[in-house]
Amino acid sequence: MSPAPVPPPIPRLPDHMLRRLGRTEGDTGTLGVLVRDQDTRRLLLLRALLDAAEAAPAALCPPPALDRLRQDWALLETAERTDRSAVRTVLFHPLTGPWAQRCLRGLSAAGPGPGLRADLDHLSALAAAAAIRAGITFTTRLTAHDGVLSLPTLGALRTESGPLGIAFEDGELTVREAGGGLLLTLRAQPDGTTGSADPRWLPVFALPALRSGLGPVPLDDVDPYRTDGIGLRRHGLSAATHIDDHERKAWAESWAGVAPLLRVGGEHRLTEAAVLLRCLVPLGPPPGSGPAGEGAAHCSGTRREAFGAVLSSKPATPAYFASTLVHELQHTKLAALAALVPLHHEDATPRHFAPWRSDPRPFDGLLQGAYSHLALADYWQRFARGARRVTHRDLAWAEHARCREQVGAVLPVLAGSAALTREGRVLVNEMITLYHRLDDCPPPTGHLARAQAYVATAKVIWQQRNGPRTQ
Repeated sequence: MSPAPVPPPIPRLPDHMLRRLGRTEGDTGTLGVLVRDQDTRRLLLLRALLDAAEAAPAALCPPPALDRLRQDWALLETAERTDRSAVRTVLFHPLTGPWAQRCLRGLSAAGPGPGLRADLDHLSALAAAAAIRAGITFTTRLTAHDGVLSLPTLGALRTESGPLGIAFEDGELTVREAGGGLLLTLRAQPDGTTGSADPRWLPVFALPALRSGLGPVPLDDVDPYRTDGIGLRRHGLSAATHIDDHERKAWAESWAGVAPLLRVGGEHRLTEAAVLLRCLVPLGPPPGSGPAGEGAAHCSGTRREAFGAVLSSKPATPAYFASTLVHELQHTKLAALAALVPLHHEDATPRHFAPWRSDPRPFDGLLQGAYSHLALADYWQRFARGARRVTHRDLAWAEHARCREQVGAVLPVLAGSAALTREGRVLVNEMITLYHRLDDCPPPTGHLARAQAYVATAKVIWQQRNGPRTQ
């Protein structure tokens, strides 16, 4: 099996970029460093997966499965020689990361676990999707699992059949049953669009690009690895969901207002979304909400192994859609930065008070939360200063005041840590600089008083629930 091509290592992050990131900002060049490092890590992960398959005992990866992996990789290499960008679109798709991590865990286990065969089969689907995007003629076989045949970044076919024959030529994809019977024909274009009148085919819906010259943003509700292994309920998230035409229209209408509202928070907010966001994963209404999502605010999250993905329930308004991206992309940004340069050496003991959570947080979680809430405080302040309608302005000031007070409650803990690295100290110092810069335009007194009371009450409840702890 040929090794995956790996780019040279990313050089050390310059201090001026680190300071910019500490202010929750980031221009195209700075964010590009994080993206290239993450892409390099993805290629290394795929290389590690291939090496693990080669070294695995036959009980984990039988010879026929290994031969199949080699054939799939050969198809990927052929496709990359034709159109490297098309192949990287599939390999760097955020949801390829959780799949690769799951395969590695399965191949390093003591014995074959449930699902390992299906996980290894998924490389065939990735290779086929890459070859379709590259526009090359090929034939292969794929296996449907749990009634679904996935073609990552393109769509999925609902079918009860197991092994299926796949052929692609001149933009036409045909799917045949094992006995040769025609199951589906569809048009598949290199840009990822697919067309078929067959209701069994579920294409990946794409939202328009945030900026001209960029590709669309997939709203991926069919990838089998989109929420695998992240403990949705434990993180306050609802389950992944499939969306119908009506819901796609609602997402698209809300998305149409996102770019201008991101720009309200500064050009850097639109830049970070344009550079970092690679796909959205729709979630159902938040836990505890009504049948149509009423009665609960919103839930969203990111996954470190799925760089560029934001998981989110349908935001109520374009403004909240924009703020969701501001919030979640800070987690994406800071996780990528921490992978590039260590920020601290604190342990993972959950012991710190965070006003946005009811449970104790580890130091890293405290840093992540403070960073994202600081960006939100900055965003909502800019929104409030530019809002023309009184209701919009009041809402933005309320959000700003709450986020700012929450950050202020934990910054002393971050600043006082002796375990910060040099880079971590620079980052936290810049966070403090931005926090104090927000004082240049304070919120109305009433909003400030309510935010202070909110944080004080949260701390009392936290102490009652968790008892005396180091905070």
